[in-house]
Amino acid sequence: MSRTGDCSRATKETTVEVHVDLDGAGRVDVETGIPFLDHMVDQLGRHGGFDLTVKTVGDLAVDLHHTVEDTGIALGAAFAEALGDKAGVRRFASVRVPLDEALADVVVDLSGRPYLVYEVAFPEHPVIYGKPPFDAQLTEELLRAFVTSAGITLHVTRERGRNTHHIVESIFKGLARALRDAVRVEGGGIPSTKGLL
Repeated sequence: MSRTGDCSRATKETTVEVHVDLDGAGRVDVETGIPFLDHMVDQLGRHGGFDLTVKTVGDLAVDLHHTVEDTGIALGAAFAEALGDKAGVRRFASVRVPLDEALADVVVDLSGRPYLVYEVAFPEHPVIYGKPPFDAQLTEELLRAFVTSAGITLHVTRERGRNTHHIVESIFKGLARALRDAVRVEGGGIPSTKGLL
């Protein structure tokens, strides 16, 4: 059974195309116009073991927010489609991922109930330089859009860290590994007493 999902989303602010294969080999092709966001979404595919294509064109001259949020929405929708009825998936997963001095704790439940707990404080300067620069506060916006669209419960906690880049990257690597474990098929039924996720 193929576990793939697609999302095409077009607004007055952005155009987003996403394809995901949950049983891929970590092949990733990402172009959002924001190099740091490309780097983080690449982490999601590679460390999750997902084949992932993301193409976003947004109104970056206005702000990065629209591009980041809409990319998260489309990613979530594609993941939801790929998961289907979630028969046989592990459902729950948690992981702690370090990147040098940074450590993130990430917990996932493919619950069908979107919820984000985000306990991440950044150092005094949360901007990661690049062209255009990425405000690390947008990480929360992307994750909220992703979990809302995917129907996932996600808890993210920064355990420690001083370098903003390292903190954000440990979060994305943690999300990738937790999703990889949660979507793994290891049974045949729906992992819920309700019979539906």
